[in-house]
Amino acid sequence: MTSSSFTTGSSSLAGEDLLMQFREEGYLIVRNFAPEELTERMRRISLADVAALREPIEYEADVQYPGSPESLDAPGGRTCRRLRQALSRDPVFSDWVSYPPLVQILQRLLGSPVSCPLAHHNCVMTKHPRYSSETGWHRDLRFWNYEQPELVNVWLALGDEFPENGCLKLLPGTHRMTFEADRLDEKRFLRTDHPANQPLLEKTVYAELRRGDILLFHAQTFHAATRNFGDETKYSAVFTFHGPQNRPIPGSKSASFPELILPEVID
Repeated sequence: MTSSSFTTGSSSLAGEDLLMQFREEGYLIVRNFAPEELTERMRRISLADVAALREPIEYEADVQYPGSPESLDAPGGRTCRRLRQALSRDPVFSDWVSYPPLVQILQRLLGSPVSCPLAHHNCVMTKHPRYSSETGWHRDLRFWNYEQPELVNVWLALGDEFPENGCLKLLPGTHRMTFEADRLDEKRFLRTDHPANQPLLEKTVYAELRRGDILLFHAQTFHAATRNFGDETKYSAVFTFHGPQNRPIPGSKSASFPELILPEVID
C-alpha cells in the first residue's frame, strides 16, 4: 500500500491535516525534511562508528531474529544492528533532535515542552546487506514503561529506504486498537498465522523514504522490517519523544536514563 506524506513547506504541516492523519493512521511521512548538512554529518559519524565498532553497539547476533548470525563468533557475528546512545556520540545528534521545525511538529502532536528519552531508541539503526535480520510485527511499548502510551518515534533516513533494503512496514490504525493475548506470541510479536490478524496484514504500508525524509509513528503502531536484500548497508537515525504530561515509571528500564528536555519553539 502507498504511504501518505507531506512535503516540507506545505501549508498542511501548519494545520490540522498533520494531526488528523497521525491520530487516525498512527504514522506520518514528511518528505525532504532534514537539512542535508545535518543528514550528511550524522551519516558520516555513523559510518565511522560502525567501521570502528565503537561501543555501545547491539549486534545482529544479540537479537537472534530470523537471519541473525548464530553467535558473535559465527560468520557475520560482529555485524552492527544498532549504534546505541547516539546523543553521546556526537553533537550533531543533539542538533538534530532540537532542530526547530522538528520540535514544532512534535509540540503539535505531544504538547510542550517535548522530552527525548535516552533509555529507548536514541540510536542509529543499521541493516547490513548480508547479515541483517528480520524483525517481526511489534509495538515499541511492549517493553517500555510510561504513565501513558503517548510517545512518538521519529525515523530519519540517512540514505534511501525501500522494500528491497528493508524499509519499515506499518499497520495503519493499530495504535488505537487492543489485541487479545492469543493474537500475540510469547515475545509479544503479532502472530501472522492468526486469522483475526489477516485483515490488518493485508493493509501493510511500506514506508519508502529518500535521504532526508522522516517517518513519525506512534509507539503503539505495529511495525516490522525484512532483511536487507540490497547491496549497501542502510542507516537510519531513530529517536522517541513524549510530552509534558507523560513520565517513565520509576524503577523501570524506561527510568534508568535521564531525559533531554527540548527547547520550546514558538510558532
